[in-house]
Amino acid sequence: MITFIKGSLPRGRMGIRRGRKEAHENLSISEEGDCPRCGGESVDSSISGFLTCSRCDYEWKDPDAVPEEKAPPPNYRRDEELLNEFKQELESGELKDLLGIEKNLSSEQEQSLGRLQGKWMDGMQGQFNAAVEERTPLSITFDDDDNLVETTVASMTLVANDFDGGEEIRLEYPGIGTEFYIFDEDSETGWSRGRTAEDTARSIANVINRHSQLVYANNEGCKVSFEMRSGDLSAASLVLFVDDPGGTDIIFEKGGVSLDYRQAVSLDDYRVAVEIVLEDGIISPSEDQLLWAMRQHLGIDDAKHVRIIMEHFGDKALKECPNCGTMSELYPEYSAWYCQPCEDWL
Repeated sequence: MITFIKGSLPRGRMGIRRGRKEAHENLSISEEGDCPRCGGESVDSSISGFLTCSRCDYEWKDPDAVPEEKAPPPNYRRDEELLNEFKQELESGELKDLLGIEKNLSSEQEQSLGRLQGKWMDGMQGQFNAAVEERTPLSITFDDDDNLVETTVASMTLVANDFDGGEEIRLEYPGIGTEFYIFDEDSETGWSRGRTAEDTARSIANVINRHSQLVYANNEGCKVSFEMRSGDLSAASLVLFVDDPGGTDIIFEKGGVSLDYRQAVSLDDYRVAVEIVLEDGIISPSEDQLLWAMRQHLGIDDAKHVRIIMEHFGDKALKECPNCGTMSELYPEYSAWYCQPCEDWL
């Protein structure tokens, strides 16, 4: 049994009153000094329009703060207004003669600008997953007359989406090596088949952009076009080869000429392919395989092949050895190239 003495409180009740009193003192606001709580000095807060106490870190609204004017939220209409404003500044300033500002452009310049807009402006719209895709940089080249120069060096087009395995894309550069991209989504450099040919082309462009040291890949519909990744690399030396066993799913071209051996129908087609392959004076391993497949398709023997090369390039055409990478010389009398380090005929 607990007995209470009149005028006294239990010890627990005294602790509660003391705690309430301390809490009240801590939360009370003092009107002395800069800080309304403790009277400490005020300093600028990290929050705009507020001050903070250097002693107790209490924050309060700065009575002398000037409210900042908020800019209108971004929208398509605002973007168009800013673009028109920028255009007016260019037209009225020293840059008024900049290509694309004046309307009196030649038809070639208008076509170039149209391709530029379709490739780099309209292409920025649509779906883009920044986590897995790489946006290629803007590459613009001008000639001596300030005309835009087409930077695409090769391209490939998906004509079907019925891949059955074994499909391979090679990007090759003499002296650097070969990049292999295969139809295998489990491979690091593999691409996957999408629901449509457009989706598959997008997958091919994405994997090439993530791994290639030679080119940038640009996807538009079922087509994937390539630009050199570095100005130090020659477009003439780039080799694009597609190994497409079974049915025809991919066709590829360079310089506007299809290099699919199945589309070659005459000796003239082979001559054109030889000129494209030897544009840099070197036959790479993939180019050698391409020409071999075309010769088998057209029934051209090795002696005729060498005569065609001699007609255009003499005996100066080199062949890169697939084993050691040495540039091997042509021996016309043997209709072959010989690799000195490997001591083998190519």
